[in-house]
Parts: sequence; structure tokens; C-alpha cells
Amino acid sequence: MNSKQIVAILLTVVLFAACKNETEEKTDAKINNNVSADFSTLLDNYYEDGLKLNPLSATFSGDTRYNDSFPNILSDEYVAQLKNYYTSYKNEVSKFNDEDLNETEKMSKDVLLWECNINLDEFSFKNSLYFPINQMWTVNLVMGQLASGSSAQPFKTVEDYTNWLKRVDQYVVWLHTAEARMKEGMAAGYVLPKSLIVKVTPQLKAMTEPNLDKNLFYSPVKNFPDSFSEIQKKELTKAYSKMVSGKIIPAYQSLYDFMAGDYLKAGRTTTGIADTPNGEAYYNHQIKKYTTTEMNADEIHQLGLSEVARISSEMEKVKEQIGFKGDLKAFFNFVRTNKELMPYNEPQQIIDHFYAIYDTMKPKLELLFDKKPKTAFEVKQTEKFRENSASAEYNPGSLDGTRPGIFYVPIPNASKYNIYSDESLFLHEAIPGHHYQISLTQENDELPMFRKTLFYSGYGEGWALYSESLGKELGLYTDPYQYFGMLGAEMHRAVRLVVDTGMHAKGWTREQAIQYCLENEAEPEAGIISEIERYMANPGQALAYKIGQLKILELRHKAEKELGDKFKIGQFHNQVLETGCIPLKLLESKIDKWITDSK
Repeated sequence: MNSKQIVAILLTVVLFAACKNETEEKTDAKINNNVSADFSTLLDNYYEDGLKLNPLSATFSGDTRYNDSFPNILSDEYVAQLKNYYTSYKNEVSKFNDEDLNETEKMSKDVLLWECNINLDEFSFKNSLYFPINQMWTVNLVMGQLASGSSAQPFKTVEDYTNWLKRVDQYVVWLHTAEARMKEGMAAGYVLPKSLIVKVTPQLKAMTEPNLDKNLFYSPVKNFPDSFSEIQKKELTKAYSKMVSGKIIPAYQSLYDFMAGDYLKAGRTTTGIADTPNGEAYYNHQIKKYTTTEMNADEIHQLGLSEVARISSEMEKVKEQIGFKGDLKAFFNFVRTNKELMPYNEPQQIIDHFYAIYDTMKPKLELLFDKKPKTAFEVKQTEKFRENSASAEYNPGSLDGTRPGIFYVPIPNASKYNIYSDESLFLHEAIPGHHYQISLTQENDELPMFRKTLFYSGYGEGWALYSESLGKELGLYTDPYQYFGMLGAEMHRAVRLVVDTGMHAKGWTREQAIQYCLENEAEPEAGIISEIERYMANPGQALAYKIGQLKILELRHKAEKELGDKFKIGQFHNQVLETGCIPLKLLESKIDKWITDSK
């Protein structure tokens, strides 16, 4: 065999190996593509099946397909469906191997597993069935918002109006079931504290207004689109009159009579959830659900005490800067009652005040954020029917961005509205807080649909509270009162760690919790009472803000230290925001990887 033959043989071997490798790579790529397609289909199905089970979520996302639907979430049949939903998808997603998924897919798998597990764990408790109504959070309040005609439920076409009639029919079934479940709960030892019951009953009574023009559920009739014919208006007016008089008013009257009567008599005089069946275990579950951590009540309580002490020392500095001579508690009272901090008489003046804050910070936003949401946002006064017991809040825009995000501000009395904390409030609820965090998630085409609508309080509220700390970088907090307002807002969240765990794990009374807040923050007493009762209604939720904020600050400081001159604040914010709401442990792993890769 001569040298030419040897070379030819070697070349053939090399070419065969190259072809073999290329074939194997194409096969591997095809397998990976098939895995990705199957995984994507699973996530899509999870999202779609979730909308059928939670059609209100679809409505708030701007998906109109289920606007006529309202499943009875308190029925045994629904509970069984929901349990099967989480169980089956947990089993299905567990079949995918991490090595076959890209980074985004692995994150989606981890998030889906967390979502399934935390919800499956909750089925061992009866709280969601036996506490279907409270003064702050529950479905009846959401339906009141939708009924107003100015929220997510559209009233633009005749079909929109008939969809709402169909949805209300099913909602009335829920109202009757809620009453029945609460009676079951009473017999089993599940009953709300009396102080919460007396806040719920006026909300129910308001819906029994016999004058249709004053009844919230009649509102859409008063705002027919100009395109409707007179016949259409007449038919819909008749249908809505019948709906309100024949269905809504009787259902609410029955529920009101029950809650103001037998239920109030049976109401708890105790405060914390530990005083209900299996309450301690339930609270531990809620801590994990809302903080997305493994922290326990004792750890959180101690963290709260240390944060209260730290923030108090910062407040002392502001007090000295202003020149106030009394102690910090006296300064709280001074700030609460300072008429100079209550400059307005009309709600619209307060709304305009928030827009002015936005105008001040606009030039600096681009320095801190590479990305801004396309979804518009508005500031609105909270609806009258829930204003007295509501906190300021953000309602997300639609997924397609056509409905703006809305920052709701309760203004029961404009002349008594204190503006000292409005800059931090705007940063939290609007920009760059919830509006950036939620809108950028919804606009991120790389995320599967189910992750665009998830909300984990540890991340979501943690980001919003972290946003408050950006005020000086955004040109705000030049007024010492507004900076004190930021400290007050942070103190408010630190105090929550103490009083929430105090009430639900350490036997504190409502009155003890109120007194602790009065001694450590500048909120008015009426607002503090409303807040304490909020924590009583939803144990654990209030813990998420400070836990999440501290984790994001910790990750920022770590990145600044390890990356040095390579650290770019806009890129850090991209890393935090681009994945949307995820459990804090997953966020920490992501930032750690980004730091390593950036080096």
C-alpha cells in the first residue's frame, strides 16, 4: 500500500467521522427541538387549563374568552378539579430532565414545580373554604370592582353586557355557597374575629341598595355605549333591573343578615390564626407561600425587631434635621397631624400630585433602567364602596397592553389626606415598582404565558419595596418629610414582621399590635387599625415585603462588590426583572450565575 492509498484511507475515515458527528449533532438537535416543543406545549396547556379554572384571571389579563364564566370555587367538585390540575401537571413536568432544557426552560420547570407543590400543600387546610369572605381580599370585593364598569370587565358591546349577566348568575351561586361554607366553618371552629366581621357587614349592606340608580351592580346600565340601539338599551335595562332586584339584592341581604347576626355572635374575640383548628401549621405554610423562603416565625420576628431599631436611628437623624425637639413618638404625632402636609381639598388635586412626582423622576429613570414598559398607567381614586377599608394598590394592565395599569389611591377625605409619604408610595405601587415589574413581565415574549401572570409576594412586593430605596437616585426625597416618609414606609414593613408574627405565632392581641405600631411608626391611628385588621385577615402576606426587599438589596450589594467597575445598575435591574415573579431562592441562584458569568 503506497502513501497515496494510506492518505486516501485516512481521509475517508476522517470524512466518515465528521459525517457521523454531524449526523449525531443533527439527531441531538432534533431530539432537543422535540423536547423543547413538548415542554412548551405542556406549559401552554398548564396556562390554558388554569384560565378555565380561574376565569377572573383571564379577564384581568385582557383575555375575553371566559368573561361569562364564574366557577363555584367553594364547591367540592371544583376543589377536586383544582387538586387534580396541580397533581397531574406536577407529574408531567417532573418527567423532563434538566439536561434536555435550556436555562429559561429549567427556570420554568422549577417555577412550575414550586407552584404545584405550594398549592397542593394548601389542600390540607380548610381556611380557603371556611373563610371565603373578609373585609380586604376576597372575591366579592373583586366582583364589586368589575360591577362598577370601570375595571377589567369590558362593557363595550351587547355581548359584553350579556356576558356579565351570565357571570353574575354563577356569582350568586357562589354567594349562597359562601354563606353555607361559613356556617360549616362555625360548627368546626373556623370563624373570623369580631373586629373583622363588623368591617365586612357594611360592604355587604351597600349592595342591598334598593334604588337601582345607586346600586353598584346597576352601573353598566348608566353608561351604555352610543352605538347601542334604543331597543338594545331597553332590553338590557330590563335584564339588569331584574338581575339586581331579583338576584343580587336578595343574595347579599341573606349574607348580610347571617354575618351581622349569628356569625357576629359567634365571632372570635381572639386575634391570631393560631386560635383556629390547625392554625399553627397553616401559618407556617402561609409564611413559606408568601416569603418563598424556609424562614420560621421566630426568625422573622427577630429580624423585624432589628430592622425597627435600625430604621428608628435613621428617623432620629431626620427629626434632628427638621429641628423637632420632642422624642420620636412625639415627632410621629407631629407628622401625622401637621396641616402643612395636608394641602389639598379635592381628590383630583391628590391625583395630580402623583403625576407631578412622576414628572420629577422621569429624567433619571433611563440612568437606572435599560428597559421601560410599553403598557400605559393611570392614577385613580379607589371606588367609594371599598375606599374606607382599602390600601393604595396597583392593578395590572392587560397582557396585550391595551388596558393600562392602574394605581388606586383611597381618598376618603381629601382635606385630611397627608402627603408626607407619597413619593415612596408612588415608587412602590407605580413606577418603577409594580408597574415596571408586572408590565415588563407581561411584555417579555421569551416567557411562557403562565409565568406572565404569576405573582409571588416575596419577589413582587420585595421589588416594590426595593424600588422605594431608589428615590434619591431618581431625584426624589429632597424634602426631608418625603425622605422621612420613605423611612416611615420601610418602618411600616419592618413593623409588619413583628406584629404579624406576634399576632399569629406569639399570642399578641389586636390591641397589642395596634399599640406597637403607634409607638414605632407615623401612620395615623385609623390607618394602623385598618392595616392590623388586614394582617389578621391574611396571615403571612405582610411578611413578604421586607423579606423580599432585603434579599434584593443583598444581591445588589453582592454584585457591586464582586463586579466592581463592571457593575452596571441597569443590567442588574434587567436581571432581576426579566424573569418575572419567581421564588427568592431561584432569583438568588440566577443573580449568582450572572455575577460569575460577568466576571
